[in-house]
Amino acid sequence: MTNHIIGKLLQGRYQIVQTLGAGVFGQTYIAVDVDFPHNPKCVVKQIKVSSSECGYLEMLRLLFLTETETLKLLGTHQQIPEFIACFEENNQFYLVQELIEGHTLTAELPIAQQWGCLWSEREVVEFLIDVLSILEFVHSQGVIHCDIKPENLIRRNSDALRKLVLIDFGSIQSIDFGIGAELPIYRIPVTSLGYIPPEQFIGQTQPNSDIYALGMIAIQALTGLEPLQLKIDPHTNEIFWRSQNTPVNDYLAAVLSQMIRYDSQNRFQSASEVLRVLKQITWDQPSEILEADDQFLLETAIEDDNSTSDKLSPLFTGMKVGLAANSLLMGFGVYSLINTAPAYSETETLSKATQEYQAGDLQEAIALAKSIPSHSNVYPEAQATIEEWQEQWQVAAQKYQIAQIAFNESRWSDVLDAVSQIPNISYWQSKTDKLVQQAYVNIEAQTQDLLAKAYESAEIRDFSTALQYLRQIPKESRAGALVQEKLAEYNRKRQIRAAYFLQNAYKKASIGDFELALKFLRNIPQDALVYAQAQVKLNEYTQKQRVQVGNQKIAYAKRTNSFVSKNSANKIEYLQEVNYLQEVNIR
Repeated sequence: MTNHIIGKLLQGRYQIVQTLGAGVFGQTYIAVDVDFPHNPKCVVKQIKVSSSECGYLEMLRLLFLTETETLKLLGTHQQIPEFIACFEENNQFYLVQELIEGHTLTAELPIAQQWGCLWSEREVVEFLIDVLSILEFVHSQGVIHCDIKPENLIRRNSDALRKLVLIDFGSIQSIDFGIGAELPIYRIPVTSLGYIPPEQFIGQTQPNSDIYALGMIAIQALTGLEPLQLKIDPHTNEIFWRSQNTPVNDYLAAVLSQMIRYDSQNRFQSASEVLRVLKQITWDQPSEILEADDQFLLETAIEDDNSTSDKLSPLFTGMKVGLAANSLLMGFGVYSLINTAPAYSETETLSKATQEYQAGDLQEAIALAKSIPSHSNVYPEAQATIEEWQEQWQVAAQKYQIAQIAFNESRWSDVLDAVSQIPNISYWQSKTDKLVQQAYVNIEAQTQDLLAKAYESAEIRDFSTALQYLRQIPKESRAGALVQEKLAEYNRKRQIRAAYFLQNAYKKASIGDFELALKFLRNIPQDALVYAQAQVKLNEYTQKQRVQVGNQKIAYAKRTNSFVSKNSANKIEYLQEVNYLQEVNIR
């Protein structure tokens, strides 16, 4: 469909000129509107139709009309593509929307900390406020976007304010729909992986699922790391993203961490809530020591700003208390502390100790932390940090040794498992990087070998062997979705083939060909659903075959009686054999 639709005129008006992309729900094209002067461009989305049955088409038509009504409403927002038209042609459904001329946010993001510039805190906050204002509108209409990612945010060329436009509402879900179907990973575009929150995979999408995705983009902008490159705490499932190489103040870091919490209940619950919190750090306050009155005004402003909110998030409550207790004014990376705060030199000492610890010099880090005097406000934190460092270092050393042993024994999955349990320490992570990279390379090579063997077995219809090969493929393989698909396919074919053998055994037995019936039954594998039934028939047909063979021998013996020697001794031996065969048949 993709190739021969180019040049086609839909509705006698929209001429397809270019393929734009394909997704789970359909194909997208660029078209020109021939009814207007200068033939303006637009986007045409063809909705995927997987069946031509009347009932299915009626259901799809209803969903289509529902979605178009939603898109009409959403398109009234200046930062969402305008809805132009919708129509049905030859049992195919089409949407027409405004084409946004510009570049995707992907072009602005740093890549792997090597290409492009890391964003400043100001840029990140401005980005968040810009997109959150769109999501605030989208969610207020009872809609969840479900696919927030850099490719779906476009910087419009014609916009002097350089505002972002949110596109591709092909995955939208009504908030009122509640729990939906599970989202199979093989149906997710590769570019969406990492931005989709855990609950979306099990059909429990929430409005703050979009907030999770947006937080991941902001972290990518600050760190230069894509979501799938970030490490996950194996105990809490929370994401490690902040290190000594990420210059971000504690307030913004707390906001971002709250946006990407694993449990959706612990995240911000609405875009409005995040906006209120972010606006606390957009004040243009001078970086000077707060006087008591200024501190009071700051706390009052926070309270006033949230007077319309029925419920404050736990994060914001904690931040407000922190501001009051520590008199800490946070702007864009600017900290102002009153004289009750710890001396800068002591804070700097602990920071330097942390750098030494991350760099791999545990003893120097501990020595620096211990040099902080006991009367310092930093002292309790320093002592607790020393204890934590020692515990984490021991765990890291043990897990690294386990990873090395597994690597030497070619147990690639065990390498990755051990490395995933190493605490977030740069020194140990750098030591394991090569192990991890090589393990992944070897896993992919092993995967290709096992897939080839599985395909070969499937070619000769030996699906049981093919399944054995597939089950040996490590779960960390990039071919995971393909493996799951083939496991289901070969298992289904194996069951069908086993049922086919059983039916053929029945047919052959019905005409007395027990020998061939038994051959069919012996081809049924033990893990087939009909195996137990086949075993019953195997025993039955074996007995019947013995009777049949015995009868054949008796008949043969009687026919050859006249050729038996007249010698009495031979005749007696012959009669004894016939009697024996008759007794066997009776039994």
